Parts: sequence; structure tokens; C-alpha cells
Amino acid sequence: MDTLGLLLQGFGVALQPVNLMWALVGSVLGTAIGILPGIGPALTIALLLPVTTALAPTSAFIMFAGILYGAMYGGSTTSILLNTPGEAGSMMTALEGNKMARAGRGAAALATAAIGSFVAGTFATLALTFAAPFVAELAFYFKPTDYFAITALAFCSVAVVMGASRTRGFISLFLGIAIGVIGIDAMTGQPRLTFGNMQLLRGIALTVVLVSLFAVGEILYVASRYRSVPGVMAPVKGKLWMTREDFARSWKPWLRGTAIGFPMGALPGSGSEIPTMLSYTLERKLSKHPEQFGKGAIEGVAGPEATNNAAAAGILVPLLTLGLPTSATAAVLLAAFQNYGLQPGPFLFTSNPALIWGLIASLYVGNVMLLVLNLPLVGIWVQLLRIPRPQLYAGILVFAMIGVWGLAGSWVDLAIMFVVGLAGYVMRVYDFPIAPVLIGLILGPMAENQLRTALAAGQGNPMVLVSTPLSAILLTIAVLLLALPIFLKRLRAHA
Repeated sequence: MDTLGLLLQGFGVALQPVNLMWALVGSVLGTAIGILPGIGPALTIALLLPVTTALAPTSAFIMFAGILYGAMYGGSTTSILLNTPGEAGSMMTALEGNKMARAGRGAAALATAAIGSFVAGTFATLALTFAAPFVAELAFYFKPTDYFAITALAFCSVAVVMGASRTRGFISLFLGIAIGVIGIDAMTGQPRLTFGNMQLLRGIALTVVLVSLFAVGEILYVASRYRSVPGVMAPVKGKLWMTREDFARSWKPWLRGTAIGFPMGALPGSGSEIPTMLSYTLERKLSKHPEQFGKGAIEGVAGPEATNNAAAAGILVPLLTLGLPTSATAAVLLAAFQNYGLQPGPFLFTSNPALIWGLIASLYVGNVMLLVLNLPLVGIWVQLLRIPRPQLYAGILVFAMIGVWGLAGSWVDLAIMFVVGLAGYVMRVYDFPIAPVLIGLILGPMAENQLRTALAAGQGNPMVLVSTPLSAILLTIAVLLLALPIFLKRLRAHA
């Protein structure tokens, strides 16, 4: 069956009343957590993992997709009205959006952010619809050496790009790999890193680590930097629509933002911060009104917001086709798949097409829902900022503890939650990035398995790792990622 036929079948799944309800729940929840600073989609999905096991996988992933997209929409509201980005990808929006709000043009800023998010989300979902089956088809030809090279490149990318220091990035990565290999080795039957503890023979549940790092570590970090003095919220002035001039200045940034965000979202380690910064810089250079940047230029809101949403669709391409997470949120989504005993990759497209195409179709439906929810109801959403933060953070910690206890009723899991959560807090304080931990934790066992399979096929000869053109190219890029910055730095020092 061709792609359009499969997409139509997906709409048949996504438009079922029960799935529409979960898409709405995800969109509302996503918008809410996008507005509340410090709570992102990764934390929310991680918190929901223990309590969504009773849901059908299709319904659960439709809700998660709504949370992912909704957080991108909601983040712009706080950035524009409060100058406090709810999401990292909304930082650039705050630069111009808040200036527009203070100048009495908050309504136009919110409108271009919402419409730009809708346009970028729709075009990016279209690109996902046609790119994902093509990449999945290619992945059938991949060998274990190719998969090992892909994971090695992902390791290098996230460790080098994320965070301010490569050393800290690699320490985070190796910490994640070490946690991922705890338990009995599937090939030799030998215990690893269990220190004689019988409870650790089964390994550490992925959900426990995710909830600990995000719900405990992140919330402790956010709460420790909480200031009781609230920010000054700019009022929403003017009609919630755009003038003809606003449209004329916004539509090109929307399209350019989509073109930047979608491919960059698919690259390991790029996240949403780098593409939104690129978009802002590009719009500043191309604008006919560069003097307005820094004072409230609408292009500076339209471009980054479109980029942010397109990047959210981009992360789904490597995740669904190769099982490769490229960001912290994608890593949590991959854990959600594994929670249901599913492994994203080319075989999922043939073994469970209703889930994959129902999820892709739900992105179109969710985009329409979010446009309706965000544009006319912005006055209601900003009331969420009145929720007292101490009670909110305390509630999240209690919810996380109940969720971890509900997994297996194990005191060991609660102890692990305390230790890993505290480690997550210390990592944030000393600027160790969290995403490499998750990527190492999830991809570490996969990389080990592919490496062992490749070496066994090559009778132990390490040259088998560069025996295919793809693996040779990917490993070369990985080495360049590590060596090139050092080489360039030495060249500059001797210049």
C-alpha cells in the first residue's frame, strides 16, 4: 500500500473518539506544561510512564505526541508575556516577543507564534509522512556495523554538542552507559555492576531512572532557584489577529523556520536551541527592518517559533525509523515504546502500521486542536502562572514517588530514585548535561549488542567495523567531531 493509503488508514485510527479524546488531553496537558517554566515534555512524559501502562499503546502515544507539540505552542506564551521561556526552544522568542508585548503588540506576537507553529507543524508533519517510510525502507539494508556506527555517531554528537564542556558531556554519557549495562549480561549470563545485590540482577528499570532524573533532579534544581518575587506579566493588548503587514512580514520566516527546524531536529544533539538561534540570526540578516530587532521585530518571533515546532517533528524521523533518539524528549519517548515491549525501527512500520500511522495522523489532528486551544484561549492559559510554584513542585515529587512505587512496589526502586535524583540535581548544579545520560542509558546496550554481533561475524577482526561504506563514513564523521575542534584550536594557537 502506498504512503497516502497508509496515512488514510492512520486517520481512521486517530479520528476514533477515544483517540481524539487522548489527543485533546495531550494537547491541553502539553500547552499547560509549556506555559509553566521548568516543566518540559520530557519530564511530563517520564512522569506519565508508570501510569499509562493500562492504556492501549496507540492511545498513549497519541497523547504523548499531543504533549510534545503542545509544549512547543505553550512555551511561546510565557516567553512573550512574562519574558520567561517555558521551554529551551522558546528562548529566542522571548527576545522580540516580550518587547512586542511591552509595546502593546502582545496579541500580534501571540498570533504569529501560534499560526507559525501551526504552519511549521503541518509542513513538518507532511515531510515526516513521506520521509519516514523512505528511511525505514533503507534501514532494512543496514548491517550490525552500520547500526554500531550510527550509535557511535550519536554518542559523539550528544557528548560534544550538548553542554558547555566536552569532558562533562562524555562523563554524562559514560554514566548513562554504566547504568544501562547493570544486571545480567544476556550473552554470557555474568552479573555486571551489581555488587552482589540480588535486586540489581534484573537491571535498573528505565522508567525509574527517567523519573528520577527529571521529576526529582530537575525539580529540585528548579525549586532551588525559585524566587518568590514573580515576574511582571505584560498585558495582552489588541485583537488576537494580525494585520496585513504582520502577515507579509511573517509568512517567509514561517517557511524558512520550517526548512531549518525539520532537518536539524533529526540530527543527534541539535535539540531545539541551536536551530532556533540559527533562525533568529537568519531573520535578523534578511529583514527589511533590522533596526527593529531588539525593540520588537515580528520576524524574530515568527521564525524561531516555526523552527521550534518543525524540530519537534524532525526528532520523530530517526526515532521511528531507526530507534535513534536525538534529544532528551526523544529518549523518553523511546523508553515509552520499550515500556510496551515495542522497539521503534523499520520492522515497526510493517509489524504495527496502525500504531505508526495513527501516531503520524494524530500530529495533523493535534496541530488543528492546538491552534484552536492557543489562539482564542490565551487569556485562560496565562492564569496557570498563578499556581503557587512550591505546591506545584511538591505535587510533582509526590506524584513521581507514587508512580515509581506503583511499578513494582520495591523499596530498592525508591532508593535508586533518591540516589539518581540527587545525582541529577548535582549534575545540573555543576552544568553536566542530562541528555547524554539518557542517550547512553538507552543506546548503550544496543551499541554493545551490535558491536558484539559485528565482531562475531568478522571473526574478531576490528576492521569489520568499517567494512561497509555507510559505517566507514559515519565513523569518520564521529572521529572528526572529536578531533576537528582540538585541531582547529591548536592551529589558532600557533597562528
